Amino acid sequence: MSTKNKSFFEVMKSYNKNFWVASAMELFERWAWYGLFAVLALYLTGSTDEGGLGFTHTEKGQIMGIVTAILYLLPMITGVIADKIGYKLSLIIAYVLLITGYYFMGEVSSYTSVFLVFLWVAVGAAMFKPVASAIITKNTDKSNSTLGFGIFYMMVNIGGFIGPAFSSTLRTQYGWKIVFLQAAIVIGINLLILIFFYKEADRVKKEESIADAISSSIRNIWEAVKDSRLSVLLVIMVGFWTMFNQLFYTLPTFIEDWVNTKALHDSIAQVSPWLASFMSGGGNSINPEMLINLDAGSIILFQLIVSYFVLKMRHVSAMITGFIIASIGIGITFYTGNGLYTILGIMIFAIGEMMTNPTFSSFIALISPKGKEALYMGTYFLPIFLGNFLTTFVSGNLYQAWSDKLSLLQTEMGNRGLEMPEVTKEFTKNDYFALASEKLEMTQTQMTQLIWDTYNPNKIWYVIVAIGVVTILALTIYDRVVIRPKEAAEKVA
Repeated sequence: MSTKNKSFFEVMKSYNKNFWVASAMELFERWAWYGLFAVLALYLTGSTDEGGLGFTHTEKGQIMGIVTAILYLLPMITGVIADKIGYKLSLIIAYVLLITGYYFMGEVSSYTSVFLVFLWVAVGAAMFKPVASAIITKNTDKSNSTLGFGIFYMMVNIGGFIGPAFSSTLRTQYGWKIVFLQAAIVIGINLLILIFFYKEADRVKKEESIADAISSSIRNIWEAVKDSRLSVLLVIMVGFWTMFNQLFYTLPTFIEDWVNTKALHDSIAQVSPWLASFMSGGGNSINPEMLINLDAGSIILFQLIVSYFVLKMRHVSAMITGFIIASIGIGITFYTGNGLYTILGIMIFAIGEMMTNPTFSSFIALISPKGKEALYMGTYFLPIFLGNFLTTFVSGNLYQAWSDKLSLLQTEMGNRGLEMPEVTKEFTKNDYFALASEKLEMTQTQMTQLIWDTYNPNKIWYVIVAIGVVTILALTIYDRVVIRPKEAAEKVA
């Protein structure tokens, strides 16, 4: 029976057990990852008297940016290893690394140890990432693969929504340690699913060594990026990922520092007390990760609708439009300390993301020479790798210099000649804010407004939006110089 003649339910029934096992494992893995990653910036820079580590934003940027960049570079090696040793063994190794890594991340506190343990987690995630996609690929065919990958990416966003929602309530009620325990337990569930429900099909064993296979994989990537049409596109997409990453790396701490989420909580409570309680984790102010979570929630609700409208557009036109919308959204989130604008900005950004990200994957496939589709798709992670690396400096060094509330307050106290103790584990960030408020004879809200008015910490939006604008211009030029002439030539032919 052809795809066109199959009903939705017939297509759904066509998926085998391994497809659903892989989809479920993807949901739990994303639950664990985003359950931690959505709050990681807050944990790393949080005041030590509240269980945070008290790191600088530069240190936070290095831990999150460099480690995550490595995570996205590793799949071209871990994917080869998985093909060699088998998917089931690869996933067992991945889950053992993730369970131990997530647990010990909650037990270490020095910069070096946190960096190394998070790198341990990244290796586990890199072992998982190519295997999950490969299982879906092997268990779908032309008649059901489009919907199959739609289901798979829906699982990504469901897991990405559930994780931060759980973490928000757990950390508010029980402290930071339980966030790491949650991640370890969720991956433990994945290990049980793998052992009891996943049956690996017979695989063809390749004669070449792992070293030869890795070398071949790297040569293949190099062969693909030598195509200037692809390499220029990949460089342009680095801008999108650098801008996108600000949602998880920079925005949570910006909200924590500058957005009055207690006022936002009270505004929401007037409309829906339940929603206000859910978004605050039972506290009296909205948790930053729950605002960030509006992005994943919007994708779950609206991706299919947005994708339907994007179908009517040219690929590059859709990407350019998506970039413009995403740049406007991210600019709004950093422009003001008003929580309602933060919500508006995140939801606008989500629309741009929904237009751009899936279209990018589809466009790579479109420009791939016949027979080299898989080769070209293997380059997908390269701009994500570079985008994470560049985010290290925007979310780290730049935020530390321009937007960190503690640093700016320290500058203000120094300018006024008001002596203050250094921040230590004994004299915490919260202690500093309280004493500064007392010496300035202001409430903490008034003090925050003073620093905002004096130093304009929101000026970081200039840089973040500029990255988006440069990307838009580069993609527009790329479209006019490379893609439109190619389309015109194909029409003539």
